[in-house]
Amino acid sequence: MPDEILLTTLEQKAAPGAAALIVVDVQNDFVADGGFFARLGADMKTIQAAVPPLQRLIARAREAGVLVVFVQAIYDQQYRSAPMRERDRRRALDMLPCQSGTWGADFHGVRPLPGEPVVVKHRYSGIINTGLDPLLKRHGIKSLLMTGVATDTCVESTARDAYFIDYYVTLVSDCAAAFDRRDHEVALARFERDYGPVVTSAELVAAWERIGALRPLAAPAAG
Repeated sequence: MPDEILLTTLEQKAAPGAAALIVVDVQNDFVADGGFFARLGADMKTIQAAVPPLQRLIARAREAGVLVVFVQAIYDQQYRSAPMRERDRRRALDMLPCQSGTWGADFHGVRPLPGEPVVVKHRYSGIINTGLDPLLKRHGIKSLLMTGVATDTCVESTARDAYFIDYYVTLVSDCAAAFDRRDHEVALARFERDYGPVVTSAELVAAWERIGALRPLAAPAAG
């Protein structure tokens, strides 16, 4: 709408009540040693490096009163379309990640608290044919703070589709990761060019502190 007030600053886009922290696909099959991608031979170190800053960011978001939403991929056979099955055949993939009720589908290093929403998806995007958009609308959310795995696929797909239906999107660079560092960097550049700002978790926390949603953490005592 022409008269709508634009959210132009990080403080506005991160404000509790207007923003949600979206945690995409931080699951054993995508992050853990022994998971689906590890069994395919992927180097998991770049993915796993994003987990500690994400854990800290989730804790700080909760302190600030920002809604935290977990997006969980479930790729059971009955949810796989013909194009998905064709891709698997073309790539000679005979394993399926994130099967319902399995260790691989469970969260890795992060976990929703009682009452925090979990949105299940069956495609890269957490927006298409899921309950995420209605959930966000019920909470009055206008701005999404994007984290998770992988930067260039499911995180970007979710953010892109949210942008197309008029959400602000911000990507937290050190709390997202891809299986290849170059894929991550290219996705960050594309995101900032086409969809929304790219920030660090420290910048996001500082924005919450500036608006009074968080108190700065006390500096450690000198030894």
